[in-house]
Amino acid sequence: MVKSPKSVPEQSSPNPNRLSLWRRTPPLVLPMLVLSCGLVVAGAVAVKGIRTATDTVTVTGASTERLRSDYADWTVTVSGNGLSQQQAYQNLQPDLKRTLAFLQDAGIPENSTQLTILRTDRNDIRNRVTGMLTNTEWTARQSIHVGSSDVALIRKASNTISNLIGDGVSLAIQPPAYTYTKLAEKRVDMLAKATADARDRAIAIAGQAGSGIGAITNADTGTFQITVPNSTKMGSYGSYDTSTIDKDITAVMGVTFRVQ
Repeated sequence: MVKSPKSVPEQSSPNPNRLSLWRRTPPLVLPMLVLSCGLVVAGAVAVKGIRTATDTVTVTGASTERLRSDYADWTVTVSGNGLSQQQAYQNLQPDLKRTLAFLQDAGIPENSTQLTILRTDRNDIRNRVTGMLTNTEWTARQSIHVGSSDVALIRKASNTISNLIGDGVSLAIQPPAYTYTKLAEKRVDMLAKATADARDRAIAIAGQAGSGIGAITNADTGTFQITVPNSTKMGSYGSYDTSTIDKDITAVMGVTFRVQ
């Protein structure tokens, strides 16, 4: 009995429709798919980085202290009149001596006073109708500059020197200018305190959102004010009051912190 050979299963032939679709697919499709996936991942990383960089908070910090001036500049000007330049100068001298004697009696040392350059001015007087010159007058002016670290002494002298005017002395009295000579060092200290105040405020703000405060990303120095005590005056470009011995000094800082 002859056995019939086993039938070998026929391999299924490829679907002609799939082959046709594969042949029609452009060769750049696969690389483009891979590139698109890469861009999606890179885009996610970039967005994450931007969000981290912009998680900041900007606050304004301030620091105010009361300080006392340690130097005073003061100027008084003596004048004399005459019909000639020489006569004006001669009439000036007695009043100048009386003024210098007053300053010495007030306790101001001689080495704290300085005479500036003598100035003379000519004033021609003319007839209002004809314009003809009728007379000529001269004025001689001598300024005395006083500089001292004894600010209390200068204040006392400036409050009483007007008595000379009552005695006939021709004076122009300027108010003393009281300043603080260690302002540069004080400025650094005040800005540091203003920055610390800004950090405290930033911590309080971030704490409400359950976040923390990290490093400073930006700091802008604001106005620097030196005002009379308890003043509410604020200048756009800062201010420096010299009219009082005691002053309030205020530093302002705008600081940006990273939020963690």
